[in-house]
Amino acid sequence: MIVERTLGVLVTVNGLNGGEEYMSSEPELFFEEKEENESKIEVERKEGEPTAAFIGASWAALILGVAAYLVGLFNATMELNEKGYYFAILVFGLYSAVSLQKSVRDKHEGIPVTNIYYGISWMALLISILLMGVGLYNAGSIILSEKGFYGMSFALSLFSAVTIQKNIRDTQRARERE
Repeated sequence: MIVERTLGVLVTVNGLNGGEEYMSSEPELFFEEKEENESKIEVERKEGEPTAAFIGASWAALILGVAAYLVGLFNATMELNEKGYYFAILVFGLYSAVSLQKSVRDKHEGIPVTNIYYGISWMALLISILLMGVGLYNAGSIILSEKGFYGMSFALSLFSAVTIQKNIRDTQRARERE
């Protein structure tokens, strides 16, 4: 008869004289541990590789930012040429943000980047942000809350595009180290 108590394990050892009881604080000596054969899928992450949660959050932010911006444009009461202007600024901004992130990282890692390309990348991003600001400031047909909506979804889209580019680059570099 084996009984477990809070301070130890009461063990009955059957002998010729009817058995003897004593306390033990080491139950592993008397019980076999059961190994659970649970099938767990474990993805091994390489050093420097972003987590799946971070990658997912980055993609979700990009999809949310771009989708909100485009839904806002679709539902806007502005002229078609104005919608085209804001759409072109979004595409220009996304491309320039990714291009700048790549050139800054290349420079940091010692990969040659020409000064002209580096300068153009900075100028393209600044111009896209400036065009968005000027367009929203001068848009008389858009109420202030809509202007804020476009500005924030534009900023979210730019930030998440840079983050996705970084995630892709980090994943690629981590896999090359193998």
